[in-house]
Amino acid sequence: MNYIPPLSIAQVTDIHLFASENHQLLGMPTSESFKVVLARLQELKSEIDLLLLTGDLSGDGTSESYEHLQSLVNQLQIPTYWLPGNHDCAIAMNEILNLGMISRRKSFQRGNWNFILLNSAVPECVHGHISANTLSWLESELTKLGDKPTLIALHHPPFLINSLWLDSSSLQNPEEFFAVIDRHPQVKLVLFGHIHQKFQHQRHNVEYLGTPSTCIQFRSNSPTFAIDEKSPGFRLLKLYPSGVWETSIERVPYFHPLELAATGY
Repeated sequence: MNYIPPLSIAQVTDIHLFASENHQLLGMPTSESFKVVLARLQELKSEIDLLLLTGDLSGDGTSESYEHLQSLVNQLQIPTYWLPGNHDCAIAMNEILNLGMISRRKSFQRGNWNFILLNSAVPECVHGHISANTLSWLESELTKLGDKPTLIALHHPPFLINSLWLDSSSLQNPEEFFAVIDRHPQVKLVLFGHIHQKFQHQRHNVEYLGTPSTCIQFRSNSPTFAIDEKSPGFRLLKLYPSGVWETSIERVPYFHPLELAATGY
């Protein structure tokens, strides 16, 4: 039997780029912090097989922000896949983010693993919801793809994370989502963003992982909006053909004084 090496992926999330490269989010120049993350990914390039961008890639949903993102990410020359978050414009993303190494495909196979990327964003809303059509598509993909280990990604957390202000904008129909996953034991991992912090929770042998943002970090277990002083980061995962996996959080040495003023997420 031929040896299949583990697949190494990086999850990058909540980038919040704007039409203007100088625009700041709560005092942080998001383009600048993202470039520091990209520099670290460049150093790791030989070890990374693909990138997953899990939403809020833009902070204003403009075409310019996605064109900027595309030019930056394509410099890495790493296959890249994406899904929208609540700050994104899915239409603009679909038109722009499909050049070079960036693909708009939402179901694909790599290294004996299946990947399925879901849209949990609701236009003009901060909270998440997976539509009936998307749930039906997820069910059909899981059935069609068979029993290879599977990773699912979406933007919104399907769990409450003990932060009252963030929990109001989590996925609003998690039980419908879990019902599909429960019928397909090949699902091993679910990745999400939105919460700008590290999170890990196991449910029915599936691990659910939240990941730091490439810009500002939200303080964990905070009932009200609060910024954490942790630096920007991303998640690395190593996926073995057997379905076994390993993961770690990587943070970059980027610090910038922030404005402690609340804003909508």
